Amino acid sequence: MASDLVERVRKRLAGRDAEITAAVVAAAVRAEAGGVVGHDDVLDALTLLRQEFVGAGPLDPLLRDPATTDILVTAPDQVWIDGAHGLRRTDVRFPDEDAVRRLAQRLAMSAGRRLDDAQPCVDGWLPGSAATGRVRLHAVLAPIAAAGTCLSLRVLRPAAHGLADLRRLGTFDGPTHDLLTAIVAARLAFLVSGGTGSGKTTLLSGLLGEVPVTERIVCVEDAGELQPDHPQFVRLVTRPPNIEGAGEVTLRDLVRQGLRMRPDRIVVGEVRGGEVCELLSALNTGHDGGAGTVHANSPAEVPARLEALAALGGLGRDALHSQAAAAIQVVLHMRRTPSGARKLTQIGVLSRTSTSVSVAPAWADGHWAAARTGLTDLLDDRGIALPPSFRGERC
Repeated sequence: MASDLVERVRKRLAGRDAEITAAVVAAAVRAEAGGVVGHDDVLDALTLLRQEFVGAGPLDPLLRDPATTDILVTAPDQVWIDGAHGLRRTDVRFPDEDAVRRLAQRLAMSAGRRLDDAQPCVDGWLPGSAATGRVRLHAVLAPIAAAGTCLSLRVLRPAAHGLADLRRLGTFDGPTHDLLTAIVAARLAFLVSGGTGSGKTTLLSGLLGEVPVTERIVCVEDAGELQPDHPQFVRLVTRPPNIEGAGEVTLRDLVRQGLRMRPDRIVVGEVRGGEVCELLSALNTGHDGGAGTVHANSPAEVPARLEALAALGGLGRDALHSQAAAAIQVVLHMRRTPSGARKLTQIGVLSRTSTSVSVAPAWADGHWAAARTGLTDLLDDRGIALPPSFRGERC
């Protein structure tokens, strides 16, 4: 009986143009039940339909968990989450493959995207909320996903930790804290590198919180993650194209707009494409102290990563290396340990050869490295003394 009720309510709700809320689902269940269905059947139908039509369905409790960073659905009975304790399987289950497909299609619609047999892959942003933060959606339907619909949700919560908070969390120690504040005070341009989920954005947010309150920060982001404790922080956020493919506003567009907004420091939340050309140009034309994050497995790989991104913007290899050598001074590298902790593991300094730039390690895992003098010279040139806690061999 409950399955017949669910199907009737599903057909009733499918014809609605307005938003389907929990109250709308409840009203539809009462209307279709008509007093001839048992209370248990009504409650079962209501629970199932609320999961299908409201929010992220059975994934909602996982999204609301502040420790969750990713939710991965690979089969109706295989729902995985990633977070502080690493990747693990949950007890969440979907009734069948059709339920996963319906949820993926509904989430795609709420993101302003199309997901069907003609367009079986989707990538978009779900409307954010205070409880879940912003959520990036990716889904692939069968038969492209051979085992059934695959659904991936990445939870992007505002990074609000200051440097003092990160020190208490063990991201770095006290002397390193002093060195990081010196880098910011010296207005050195820096990139925070690392892999996915390594804490790049969180560190960048903490560093921006150390910028003097008299300086204006203009930041462009693909998602509004950065939330530094700073009174002059101005955020510009990209906009994807609508369902007709119009109205897109890219990071590259926003970097150009940000430069017209009198920034003391220009920041790109994540350098991931041709916008690197505009960023490097800005850092070479009087905008000291700029910053951004970039995906890279080590500081040594950052120049090659920038080279690949610059190619997307039409900037050749020689021009990229020349621009980068003059624009960026420091690379801070974050790594996520097997236990899930996020650590600052290396600080590198850009150095230039006759044909390219490279990143030489100045500090690694609590000890000075070969390029120590390069980092201290950069600070000295800006009139910033090396913190006393960093004058020994061990940091």
